[in-house]
Amino acid sequence: MKSQITREAAWELLRKYNKDSFHLQHALTVEGVMRWYAVQLGFADEVDFWGMVGLLHDIDFELYPEEHCIKAPELLREGGVGEDMIHAICSHGYGHVDVKPEHLMEKVLFTTDELTGLIWAAALMRPSKSVQDMELKSLKKKYKSKGFAAGCSREVIEQGADMLGWPLDEVLQKTLDAMRDCEARVADEMEAL
Repeated sequence: MKSQITREAAWELLRKYNKDSFHLQHALTVEGVMRWYAVQLGFADEVDFWGMVGLLHDIDFELYPEEHCIKAPELLREGGVGEDMIHAICSHGYGHVDVKPEHLMEKVLFTTDELTGLIWAAALMRPSKSVQDMELKSLKKKYKSKGFAAGCSREVIEQGADMLGWPLDEVLQKTLDAMRDCEARVADEMEAL
């Protein structure tokens, strides 16, 4: 897989349609998580592609929430994004759109998108406001509490874990590790806005 857009152009494209700091931080977090997974899973030569898919995955969500992953192809094509990246981005909306995650990278995005939101919500409840000192046991307790971060679909996370063939605990721990790895970079980039 090869990206047809630079990281700088992808960031500008994202910011054309997204102004809210919550959405920008989520995009940066998913970018960092995807980059971490690319390296960990043996796709270091595709790290930029994986990262930009993560960065752009919700490009249409802020302005077109009812058309999420439906409006995205149009916005992405106008921005010069290639069809392989568009497919990858839209696959995280599987269930709302008919683009099924096929590549390992698409399955990771499908699984971790909702999970990063849940982990971030759990981090905000901690005195440190960070994932650095969060343990799997604490995360699992929040995950099992259906009222906590109720907008983060456990069903999608578990469906993604099944697609990947990984136990849920492994998905939780790996994604927590990925968020630890990128937390400082995300904070720096948000501070620079």
